[in-house]
Amino acid sequence: MRPMEDGRDPGRHMDTLELSKQVSATGRRGGGREGRRAMRARSVPSFPALTRNIPVYEIVPNEAIDLIHDESLKILEEVGIDFRDDESAGLWKKAGADVKGYRVHIDRALLMDLVSKIPSEFTQHARNPERTVTIGGKNSVFVPMYGAPYVRDLNNERRYGRLEDLNNFHKLAYMSPTLHSSSSIICEPMEIPVPRRHLHIIYSALKHSDKPFMGIVTAKERAEDVMKMAGIVFGDDFVRDNPVVVSITNCNSPLVWDATMLDAMKVYARHNQPVILAPFALCGASTSASSVGAVAQVNAEALAGLAFTQLVRPGSPQIYGQFMVTVDMKSGAPMGGTPEAAQMMYLMGALARKYKLPWRTSGFHVGSKLNDAQAGYEANMLMHAAILSGANYIWHVAGWLEAGLCAGYSKFVTDTEQLAGWYKYAQGVSFDDFKDAMAAIREVGPQGHFLGTQHTLEHFENAFFMPTLMDFNSFEQWSAEGAKDHDTRGREKAAAMLKQYEEPKLDEAIDEALRDFIARRESELPMGVS
Repeated sequence: MRPMEDGRDPGRHMDTLELSKQVSATGRRGGGREGRRAMRARSVPSFPALTRNIPVYEIVPNEAIDLIHDESLKILEEVGIDFRDDESAGLWKKAGADVKGYRVHIDRALLMDLVSKIPSEFTQHARNPERTVTIGGKNSVFVPMYGAPYVRDLNNERRYGRLEDLNNFHKLAYMSPTLHSSSSIICEPMEIPVPRRHLHIIYSALKHSDKPFMGIVTAKERAEDVMKMAGIVFGDDFVRDNPVVVSITNCNSPLVWDATMLDAMKVYARHNQPVILAPFALCGASTSASSVGAVAQVNAEALAGLAFTQLVRPGSPQIYGQFMVTVDMKSGAPMGGTPEAAQMMYLMGALARKYKLPWRTSGFHVGSKLNDAQAGYEANMLMHAAILSGANYIWHVAGWLEAGLCAGYSKFVTDTEQLAGWYKYAQGVSFDDFKDAMAAIREVGPQGHFLGTQHTLEHFENAFFMPTLMDFNSFEQWSAEGAKDHDTRGREKAAAMLKQYEEPKLDEAIDEALRDFIARRESELPMGVS
């Protein structure tokens, strides 16, 4: 079975767009006004968070969403859900829930009162203020994959990930204008002992990119280390209240929030840091073999987790999440890009809007082993649903192969180019130049061409999405240039980008403080696997 998004083993637990101005953030370390100006002058371009200007698609009427909502609340009232941690169960009991051991039955009035405290949008700050993004509302951010033990490298070989690969992926994330975050564990640096691995993952994300990043949740101490490293970069006072890191917690479907996840929730919520509350659902295995039934269960699990964060810190920003893939009933393997996965995404989006919550889904997560036609078909099915269902935090949009077991260099860069197309698609149709376009028709008349018109000269660079990795040449030209397939062009592009990379420098004192912290923590932590 594939690892959960948070890194646990479920077997152990059941360039053509005009850039807009970014929102600036103040009150943090950064070398002063001149330092920030110099940093921005040498930084690579980046798209702002996508503001969707197309309608969301409602796949069912509101009455159907109300039915799923009601059944989710009944699950929590009548069946209950486990919070397998003494402190967490105690918080529920103090709040008035019916608690017997770790089993918690939550009255709907209590549940929805807690969920209502979560803000509908929030700002995630980046170490470069120009990369800061707003999550929620009509905004969508694109975030690369997370958690792969394997990589498909620049030689098209599949092998275990290394720290060098993780550094490379963070560099590619920084250099990709369509990505709004560097994620964190794009691939696992397998040569580093597990107890110490998180330190190097977070350092890589902070050093090689100045975009927002993600945290670690596989142990309370690791989450605390993330916050200490964030404090070194942003300032301790700033990170007590201002979101700088998004993290992922997975409910063990069916209906279990375990101690590891709860510990991480408590660390991040107390620091006012957003957590994605995302049940990890293998539909047909950890849920019933019903799309609607799976959504009702996952909704219950997510709502319970969201409500719990408000027991820890009322008003803390959180993200309604889901990871739902169907299971191949012949082999038990998770499948990506299925129509049911897309349909469930639409349902979850409607529920998120009902609750006025920012919400997360996944984009290009596929089951294909290669960056091939299957990967393209799967990715298109899911990204269309992600965009049209109004998702705010669209994760796993770069590099994902093998149901998340593998991060591909070629897949990473070809995905990020496709994101530019989705970005333009979701911005909607513009009528800004419609009058001039009509004038051009009158200028050219019958049997002419438009290549030399003033309108064409003014708009040819950005009128249409023009990918560079996809090939539209004649067969003869394509053959003369080596008859390269899409995967080969992707690997060549990734290699070229890495050669062009220039580091967005950390302040020297901050970099030294991070390295000192890592050295001290490594001296305190065991070498063994845990």
